[in-house]
Amino acid sequence: MTQINRPVRPRRRRARVLSSLTAASTLLLAVAGCGSDGNSAAPHSSSSAKRPAAKPAPTWRTDPASIAALGDSITVGFDACTVLSDCPQVSWATGTDPKVDSLARRLVANPATHSWNYARTGALMSDLPDQVAAAAVRKPELVTVLIGANDACRGNVRAMTPQAVFRAQFEAAMKKLRRTLPRTQVYVAAVPDLRRLWSEGRKNPLGKQVWKLGICGSMLRAPDDLTEKAEQRRERVRKRVMAYNAALKNVCRKDALCRFDGAVFDYPFTDRQLSTWDWFHPSVRGQRELAALAFRTITTR
Repeated sequence: MTQINRPVRPRRRRARVLSSLTAASTLLLAVAGCGSDGNSAAPHSSSSAKRPAAKPAPTWRTDPASIAALGDSITVGFDACTVLSDCPQVSWATGTDPKVDSLARRLVANPATHSWNYARTGALMSDLPDQVAAAAVRKPELVTVLIGANDACRGNVRAMTPQAVFRAQFEAAMKKLRRTLPRTQVYVAAVPDLRRLWSEGRKNPLGKQVWKLGICGSMLRAPDDLTEKAEQRRERVRKRVMAYNAALKNVCRKDALCRFDGAVFDYPFTDRQLSTWDWFHPSVRGQRELAALAFRTITTR
């Protein structure tokens, strides 16, 4: 039989066209609803979502209402009044003696009730966390730190605290402080130049006799020995102090409410600012100079 070719019905052709248009429309809608990462974007997500406002940077206040002092013998006025004794009333940080005009007297309205001294003679950097814990109970608005001389003032240079250990201990103390006192300001004074103190104090015969009792042996031992070996020993101590100060500065600069004062190391102390009992620790005049340096740094805007 002869095969007869039948024409394609128009109805079927229209159905195929409509099916293609429907598929294309679906594809366009899917593309329009995708984000740049291929996931479906929530309606109005780009316009309605709001990022949380950034917190303003902490502002340094030049008029703290309370002070807690941390540190070593310098901050408790050791040998400033009587031999081998603390004299906190002349402390540069919290002293009450008007001759010193301490930081507390200059800044705090009621220093007798709003300033506290937790420094201890002989304290090392490793003791700072315990002092922080004691001060935290008072919730001071300002904490002062002057510590590190004893880490260099050892019986010999080999016993000095290594720089890395010193830094790690200071970092630990600052972290502890921030956990308990997140808004407290911190003033960190540089460790004084011990070689400068040696060069001034050795001019006094009485002072050199007191040094024999064991004060800062790494620097003050055999004060009149000017041989190359002795000078190298003193220079090692000085460089270790400089390394300590670099660590204090670097750790402090990471904290928006911490100020480091390098002027304490640079200050040209003379025998007039040294104790007349040991010719090494600050005298009343020396304490006054420390108070003035701290006040300048704290009140600078």
